[in-house]
Amino acid sequence: MLVVGGGYGGATAAKYLRLLSDQKVEVVLVEPNDAFVSCPISNLVIGGSRTLADITVPYAGLSTFHGVRVVKDTVARIDPTARKATLGSGAVVGYDKLVLSPGIELMFDGVAGLREAQLQGRVLQAWKAGPETVALRRQLEAMPDGGTYVLTIPEAPYRCPPGPYERACQVASYFKAAKPRSKVLVLDANPDVTSKGALFKKVWAEQYGGMVEYRPQHKAVAVDAAAGRVKFEIQDDVRGDVLNVLPPQRAGAIAVQTGLATANGRWCPVDYLSFESTAARHIHVLGDAIQIAPGMPKSGHMANSHAKVAAAAIVAELNGWAPNPAPMLTNTCYSFVDAKNVVHVASVHEYVAAEKTFKTVAGSGGLSTAPNEMEGRYAWNWARTIWADALA
Repeated sequence: MLVVGGGYGGATAAKYLRLLSDQKVEVVLVEPNDAFVSCPISNLVIGGSRTLADITVPYAGLSTFHGVRVVKDTVARIDPTARKATLGSGAVVGYDKLVLSPGIELMFDGVAGLREAQLQGRVLQAWKAGPETVALRRQLEAMPDGGTYVLTIPEAPYRCPPGPYERACQVASYFKAAKPRSKVLVLDANPDVTSKGALFKKVWAEQYGGMVEYRPQHKAVAVDAAAGRVKFEIQDDVRGDVLNVLPPQRAGAIAVQTGLATANGRWCPVDYLSFESTAARHIHVLGDAIQIAPGMPKSGHMANSHAKVAAAAIVAELNGWAPNPAPMLTNTCYSFVDAKNVVHVASVHEYVAAEKTFKTVAGSGGLSTAPNEMEGRYAWNWARTIWADALA
């Protein structure tokens, strides 16, 4: 069994393939990074209350406790017909089943000038947690008091619906303490805040009044890094001291290259009973890369849920059993509005056989009524628990 990508989806799948098969299935996990770095919680590194080390977990537990063979490499090519994957090192790995959890690819060419600005380190995204997260924090630290941080948000769907709005809160929290004359300008291509809208707007008005400005329907089309400007489809240019431009997104490059992203050339349709690709047999796609079902967010928790359903279905098939006809998914997403106070959204999703898709269970989950420190403790316990679930 080959698993590609060691994020919330891939790491969980690798572990549960071993657990659910009573350690009988051989699992190889290919992942280029030395350790898992969590995208959820990473905005706190930008806000300054946490470090990258706080959200980093080694892959050693998968090997030591579960017998997963972890290979530090990339996958350069997948041959679905021959069921072989060629690694970046040149090695070729055969598979019976391939679990692909490639995350997202940032479509830099969707915003003119952004690719060059990103390569120069002048306009960052930090939408994949790691060194760039720290680099964006340093840009904020270097910004003069009285400066403007500009955050642009692409049209949905994108990874982590509430993530940009949480980031705006984290930057505002830092400015409030260290650069009180500074401003956070949120320029959103969507018609309104895509997740927890009323909660975020209330925080911006009451906690960061006069510091955070939100403008909907602002689709970024170009950047001028030298001038510190973002250009929009309709509205006037906007200048900022720190530009954090998030471009459109699609499934990770290897999924697109393999021909799995058949939904608008961006996302990978799957059979939701097993998460097997509808474009290639024996390849199961998880997480942010898939064409989502109604009400299904692109979140770390959801990728973890995908992985468990897929692992169970794969082990069932290998044993000649039918997959679970009624799988369930859960999701919780916590957003820190400062260093300690948090709001959440949660949901439960059931497979609807008649429609062959997942739908949100009516009345499940829900929203916080207001930010509070108790939810901040819940958020950290959620993080530690899900990291252990995937990696320990």
